[in-house]
Amino acid sequence: MAARSASEIEQSTEKLLQDLKAVVQDGEELLQAGMNELSEKGQAARERLAAALDVARKTRQKLERSALAGAKATDRAVREHPYESIGIAFGVGLLLGVLLTRK
Repeated sequence: MAARSASEIEQSTEKLLQDLKAVVQDGEELLQAGMNELSEKGQAARERLAAALDVARKTRQKLERSALAGAKATDRAVREHPYESIGIAFGVGLLLGVLLTRK
């Protein structure tokens, strides 16, 4: 399995955050739409959905904070050591190029 680049991981994380945000919004709309029309079982399911949405919202916020902290740390490291960063990026790119072209 090939190693994933930082930009692929960043894009994947951003996509996950967008999807999670959409799920939370859709769930909240669903809860509002069916608020008055539920039986006892429906009310219990609504409560479980509300709890799951709360967990999803907190997870999204935690992921956003983590991604932001990672981006800031990376930016700081690159700014403090620009030549080393270029060298490392070149080395990783060269290594990946060699590994991906070999069969």
